[in-house]
Amino acid sequence: MSYQIIQQGDSLSFPGDHSFLAAASSQGDGVVLIGSEAGQAWQQGVERAAERSFIAIELDTECLGVHAGEDEGPANVVGFARFRLGDDPPTALVELVRKPYTDDAALQAARAAFESAGLTVVVCNDFPGRILNRLVRPYYNAALRRLDEGLATASDMDKTLCLGLGYPEGPISLLKRTGLHHHYRVSQALYQALGQEPYAPARRAQVAWARHQKDAS
Repeated sequence: MSYQIIQQGDSLSFPGDHSFLAAASSQGDGVVLIGSEAGQAWQQGVERAAERSFIAIELDTECLGVHAGEDEGPANVVGFARFRLGDDPPTALVELVRKPYTDDAALQAARAAFESAGLTVVVCNDFPGRILNRLVRPYYNAALRRLDEGLATASDMDKTLCLGLGYPEGPISLLKRTGLHHHYRVSQALYQALGQEPYAPARRAQVAWARHQKDAS
């Protein structure tokens, strides 16, 4: 599956060299819009958009409907994001987002393009944060709140979860290593979009964000 890449702004999914980027062609049949302003690139227009096998728009935490339309829109447009936790490199997992009106052929064409570069693709419907963020952010917030309550030390909580559930790294250590302020940004965005208490950033994440903002000013 041939595809063209249009970049506008820094990309969370592809911050550096990758075989997926190297395999792109200026004459590609599909189009992949990457970068922080990928949605804006779509709004500015894609040449021969209706004729493309697929158009994939990189997402952050927002819904695909923000760019493509909520109840109706182009059938060949999908959203995507590689899962990335804070300062860690992006994983090999690509969450591919579809709308009810998305054409199956376009979805499969986009899947084939990502998989051809060795990436693993899962498909989800259009919700803020997609699958992984919806599942793990409440878990991270819960761990941080239990730490605030004095349930145990951070080391003992991490050790218990690693030994008890087989996790390679405990949540407190993971969040500190990858940047608690990143967790705040994502969790706060989901809380604003969904209004559900489990997504409200825990106190330690709020403090980390405030310190990050102060250091950046």
